[in-house]
Order: sequence, then C-alpha cells, then structure tokens
Amino acid sequence: MSRTLVLLRHGQTASNREKRIQGQLDVDLDDTGRDQAARTAPVVAALRPDVVWCSDLARARATVAPVLRELGREPAWAAYDARLREFHLGERQGLTHEEYRTLDAEEFAAFRSGEYDVVPGAEKAAEVGLRMSEALGELLRATPEGGTALAVSHGAAIRVATGALLGWPETQFATLQGLANCGWVVFREHAGDGRLRLEAYNRTVS
Repeated sequence: MSRTLVLLRHGQTASNREKRIQGQLDVDLDDTGRDQAARTAPVVAALRPDVVWCSDLARARATVAPVLRELGREPAWAAYDARLREFHLGERQGLTHEEYRTLDAEEFAAFRSGEYDVVPGAEKAAEVGLRMSEALGELLRATPEGGTALAVSHGAAIRVATGALLGWPETQFATLQGLANCGWVVFREHAGDGRLRLEAYNRTVS
C-alpha cells in the first residue's frame, strides 16, 4: 500500500516568457499559463490525489485551481504552504536574464547551471531542500496508505526537492533539466523500506 507523491510546477507567467527571474515575486499566470493549467488539470486530477498542498504564491494557486475543479473540490480544500515557494533569489529577483548577464556574466552562468548559492542574498539550496522536504514529508504523512499526494510548487524548488528526497549529494540536483511549465514529477514509496523512488520527471500534457 505504497503512497504516491506528485510535484507539479506552475504554468507560464509573463516573467517566464520575458526570461525574468521571479524567485518569490508574486506573479500570476499569463494566458498561455492559464491554458497550460486548464489542459493539465484533467490529467493530474485523473491521478486521484487524496491530499493537495500548494505554494501560497499566485502562480501556483492559479495552477491548482482547475485541478481542484476537476476533483469537485473548493479552493479551501487544499492547503497553501509558504514552504512550497520558489527560492528567494535575493538581489537578482526581477532582473531579466540579459540584465543579469550584463551585471555579472560569470555569476549568471553559474546560476543558470544550477549553482543557486552564488546569488547574493538568496536562500541557500540546503535551506530550500530542508523546507521542501519538511513540507513534503508532512504531506505524505497526511496521505492515506495507498493514496496519492499532490504538491504544486516551482521549478527550482522542485529540482532541489527531488535531490533531497532521493538522498542525493547537495548539488547533484543540478544534473536534472529544468521542469517545463506545468511539468510534473512522480515519486512512489517502496513497499519494503518506505523510501521514495523516482518514477517520472517532467511529464507534460502533449
């Protein structure tokens, strides 16, 4: 009776389209993002999540809303948890990629390769991994045996959480490609030892 954990990234925002670093800036979905969320919702809802948690940022809330409608649930049925937010990216939040590259090309290249700790004033990857792991652990414990848990979060946070949940060395998450908007990750508990196994990464609606 192993549990399943699904991590879903939010849909596209104007900042994603403009290649602007969002971090914890509270940006809503754009029209493309709303369409992505609407098309993804029936597929994710078909996994029949028993428990749904979501980042409290607007882009994640707008992504989970159509999933909840497919499930016949009100928005208040889900839990909205700040621990599922994206990295806070310190002094670089709000910059476009080109602005960041012009400011410091070497730092930008490291950031783009997944070395988020180079960003001045940003949360450390270890801190994000800890808060995400704590939240997702609580979410799984709130899920009935054999059930499915859904968490709606953010791209970099999910990459770090994936490594943390699998017990990888701290920086190994950077070997994962970034999730597409409305891409999702699937973990399943091993029936014998209860450890999480990665079943899928970056599934999307075609």
